[in-house]
Amino acid sequence: MQSLKKRIALSLFGIAVLSVFIVAAQQAPAPAGQAGGRGGQAGARGGGQAGGARGRGAAAADATPAVTGLTVTGEVQNYVPVTDAMLRKPDPGDWLMIRRDYFASDYSPLNQITKDNVKDLQLVFRSPMHEGGTNQPAPIVHNGVIYLANTGGIIQALDGATGKVIWENHLGGNIAMRGISIYQDKLYLASGNHVIGLDAKKGNKVWDTEIAQGYSNSSGPLIINGKVLEGLGGCTRYQEEKCFMSAYDAQTGKQLWRFYTIATTGNPGAESWGNLPDRNRAGGEMWITGSYDPTLNLTFWGTAQAKPWMTLTRGTEGDGLYANSTIAINPDDGKMKWYFQHAPGEALDLDIVFERVLVDSGGQNWLFTIGKDGILWKLDRKTGKYLGHKETVFQNVWTKFDPKTGKPTYRDDILHETLGKPVDACPTSAGGHNWPATSYNAPAGVIIAPLVQACQVMVPSAANLDGNGSGGGANRSFYEMPGSDGNLGKLAAFDVNSLKEVWSIQQRASFLTAVVSTAGGVAFVGDRNQMFHAVDVKTGKMLWETKLATAVQGFPASYSINGKQYIAVTTGKGGGSPWLVPNTVTPEINPPNEGFALYVFALPDKK
Repeated sequence: MQSLKKRIALSLFGIAVLSVFIVAAQQAPAPAGQAGGRGGQAGARGGGQAGGARGRGAAAADATPAVTGLTVTGEVQNYVPVTDAMLRKPDPGDWLMIRRDYFASDYSPLNQITKDNVKDLQLVFRSPMHEGGTNQPAPIVHNGVIYLANTGGIIQALDGATGKVIWENHLGGNIAMRGISIYQDKLYLASGNHVIGLDAKKGNKVWDTEIAQGYSNSSGPLIINGKVLEGLGGCTRYQEEKCFMSAYDAQTGKQLWRFYTIATTGNPGAESWGNLPDRNRAGGEMWITGSYDPTLNLTFWGTAQAKPWMTLTRGTEGDGLYANSTIAINPDDGKMKWYFQHAPGEALDLDIVFERVLVDSGGQNWLFTIGKDGILWKLDRKTGKYLGHKETVFQNVWTKFDPKTGKPTYRDDILHETLGKPVDACPTSAGGHNWPATSYNAPAGVIIAPLVQACQVMVPSAANLDGNGSGGGANRSFYEMPGSDGNLGKLAAFDVNSLKEVWSIQQRASFLTAVVSTAGGVAFVGDRNQMFHAVDVKTGKMLWETKLATAVQGFPASYSINGKQYIAVTTGKGGGSPWLVPNTVTPEINPPNEGFALYVFALPDKK
């Protein structure tokens, strides 16, 4: 553990260095896919570029005139429309949405690859992707065809056995990388402040609907009963209209309803903002795709923190509903059934917006989520009742949790901030946990989570309620978490019944992909140091690993074609805090700027 003197020195040095980065970043144009200036945004050039030759370097792409429309024409043969029944119970060989299913399990029922033979995995093909920008794709697979979003607004259909491009469409702008959806004969995606429907067979645009002016997206939609549900990013401005999620007719793109995430005067929860005028109530983005329980007919989404980050800069110490909450919504009409606020009055950019994993066990219906504070929450998903929590990494933000309600209490110096006075806290705005999603492995009864072990110092700025608003409003610096022995990355499994940690792997490099676990007892995850790993679900033992061209980042998937199981994963760079924090704490891990690609692995054919 570092001495306090050393930590303070590192923190003050970090503030000085980071201030240079922040000024530089503020001078750069924001990419269209940005989510409130944070997790999952294009941090490097190229993220907002349209066109560019597939697989070329960023410099070449930037010099190429923008190309839009179909650049590779073809048709998916023997296409099978995706029904509601297929979304509720997907074929074992398909991967029809981000995290595979409505329960956000990131679990494949395929079992051809096991802990005994995973060491024999071989590369089947590597498909180059558009270079540059923030590459965090969540490819989907239907009937042997991979649908893949590239940076630069490019979407492709690939043969899942060979990698051959079937069709390619340059939409322009910047597709929300984390999530494509498929339903009936269409693909659905978010791009900037638009929701778009494409013909799944040929790739041409069918409809394009503007959500609202001035917003953005970094994650894609969820399809429920013929409706396209989409959240929003970029809700940092001071204005009368507040952040919302919305639903669209899957066939026409017509907007059907909106649900506003910030409580304003005359609405339930308005008092939680104190005397702050409605105009100055900001934040509450839903920038991670939700989950869905068809039996309850409820969809569950997380909301981000109130803006600006720190209470002093925000102008209120109130709870700020419905920021940093789990919200259960009826997808038919957009009405809220219940909410649970995980971090009332959040003050350190530790939002709890990430995946809501639905688990059925012993006749119980649970919901799990982990936020940047590193707390694993367990709720009854019928009612939102608090059932328990687990601290997955060291945290010193919360001093206690109410044993009945779960409501946490901040340290007093966090709750009552002083202008210009540094606030030292663990974890950081990279996590605990961030967008790299967890996996629920039902046979083992565990949730496997990629975690980040780092701490930060934040310095509050003065409130400016007459300005335009800010997603930040604080200087930040980062340092190693006490007790981590310099290991920024942690991968850990937690028993869903007891919440006890079953095993953990700790390493210097942070994990930058979602975890995918399988019925074969293997979990797959990638990291910043270019390594793609396979571990034993029950013990955490490392079973296999391979080094790829650059950082392994995005959402792996598992699918099958003609009885053969494949594992797909992407490489890339870029993003908000999940890149900024490792850049500061582990600068020696510096993967190449090029090498964006889709890699697909399988076992060798039996002779």
